[in-house]
Amino acid sequence: MFLWSWRYGLANCGIITNFAHYFMIEIRNIVKRFGELEVLKGIDLDIVPAAVTSIVGPSGAGKTTLLQIIGTLMTPDGGTIKYGEENVFALSDSRLSAFRNRNIGFVFQFHQLLPEFSLRENVAMPALIGGESRQVAFSRADELIKRLGLSERSDHRPTELSGGECQRAAVARALVNRPSVVLADEPTGSLDSKNRNELHRLFFELRDEIKATFVIVTHDERLAADSDRIVHMEDGRIGHLTVK
Repeated sequence: MFLWSWRYGLANCGIITNFAHYFMIEIRNIVKRFGELEVLKGIDLDIVPAAVTSIVGPSGAGKTTLLQIIGTLMTPDGGTIKYGEENVFALSDSRLSAFRNRNIGFVFQFHQLLPEFSLRENVAMPALIGGESRQVAFSRADELIKRLGLSERSDHRPTELSGGECQRAAVARALVNRPSVVLADEPTGSLDSKNRNELHRLFFELRDEIKATFVIVTHDERLAADSDRIVHMEDGRIGHLTVK
């Protein structure tokens, strides 16, 4: 199984020791409106490092909007987010883009792999965008592809891959820049039970092996139940926080 190599191989390939510094993410009084609709109503939350935090709640609660703001993909109408001491929305557009590329990995429900590129090229893409040489970018991509059991599919395009393979490739892409934070929006939502369970296990092995921080929006009750912290949202607010 592809998970075996994460358990025994990461320390030997430099992936653990070269990950970015860990951040406490401080979210303070985040407000977001779309027209007259107030979607987020003063969110206060701390995301602790090296843990899996799940965000749960009914549809329309504001979960994905909050995740996109945490990932700096969307700008709030009020409030601040700090990664460590860095107030990210005080950065210029170019510095914010560089910060995002270097420190945040993303996994989406429908993988978002670029169809015109191979699996290998998709995984290497964030490193290339971040200014790494082709040699470094593809070396990192090859290590991750191997560790996730995808070597035989490396030159295939997304349309030639299964749903589970595409999501594993998306996880590899999220990790290629060795970020400190991985944000995932319903990452198991489009998978069958076998692939859902494998991806579920992978997140927790990565938490333990590379001490990465995961923030996951999910309706998967098992994934949420196993998380270190569960943020319960309703109507644009945090109802309560469960900490294990």
